[in-house]
Amino acid sequence: METCKSPRTVLLWAHHLGQQIFADYSCRFSRHDFTLPQLFACLVLREHQKKSYRGVEALLRDCPQWRAAIGMRGAPDHNTLCRAFKLLMKPGNAERMLDLQARWARRLGMVHSAAKPLAIDSSMFESHHVSRHFEKRCRQSRRAQPKNPSKKQHNRRRSRTVKRLPKLSLAVSSKSHLILAAHATTGGGGDQPHLRPLLLHARRRGKVKSVVADGGYDSEENHCIARQEMKVRSIIPPTSGRPSARPPPTRHRRNMYHRFKRKADQKLYGQRWQAETVNSMIKRNLGSALRARTARRRSCELMLRVVTHNLMIFRRVSRGSRQSRTVLLIQLRSK
Repeated sequence: METCKSPRTVLLWAHHLGQQIFADYSCRFSRHDFTLPQLFACLVLREHQKKSYRGVEALLRDCPQWRAAIGMRGAPDHNTLCRAFKLLMKPGNAERMLDLQARWARRLGMVHSAAKPLAIDSSMFESHHVSRHFEKRCRQSRRAQPKNPSKKQHNRRRSRTVKRLPKLSLAVSSKSHLILAAHATTGGGGDQPHLRPLLLHARRRGKVKSVVADGGYDSEENHCIARQEMKVRSIIPPTSGRPSARPPPTRHRRNMYHRFKRKADQKLYGQRWQAETVNSMIKRNLGSALRARTARRRSCELMLRVVTHNLMIFRRVSRGSRQSRTVLLIQLRSK
């Protein structure tokens, strides 16, 4: 039981967060066995421990001290947790959770820094658990077969697979690895349309002076949105489109071309890797494969992982100085 302290702390953080977001009960005629904040804390524990609904039910049954920490008298049934996930993890509730977490971060000074920009990036997740050994053997068997016209069929099969893959776009504070905005979609495609909602929500939740993103977000429209509408300096390499030795014809992309050529923004653009780090943290700590079976529930599961990641960041900060811990407790207990 040496690792029990960390899950218990995340469970407490999730319960405090749920108390400020949800009412105790969804209906006055419900059985009132468990409160909504308690069920939300169990869902966060499920993501933190990478369990199924039955797995987290067994885990809570074997850990009465964790249930007592959030005032639960018994372990909820796996069907109860499944229905609670559908009720609690609506898109509006996820945005409210990120708003509250951003307020906590502002109290601690975790998001304001002129030298640390906002980093934006996206990553694909697996729609189900996949055996890496099985994938390797499939590739080896395909290479061993003689070349035939079935290559087109393989490409069509791969295209159908990519269209069903979940995709998560993140706006990350480079100072603390805290996620300020997230957008969950399904399938591949360009990243350009996702910059506007990410930057809009991140700017609303924290002071953003500059934003860095990779070439997937490169477009003149995105530069105009960031610089003219939101007054945020955008640094995006002008690599989209056909390869050419001539600079881009539009104003902001041409300016980016010359600045990247003389490495004027090398130090600030180097912070873009913080978004790559957050993607790696989520996949290593919470898993790269999703358990949901529909596109809507996969998007909700991705947003729950974003909230869980932020709670793990706050848990790490709470182990710091006594002053930071006191400020956090005051903020958590304030209604």
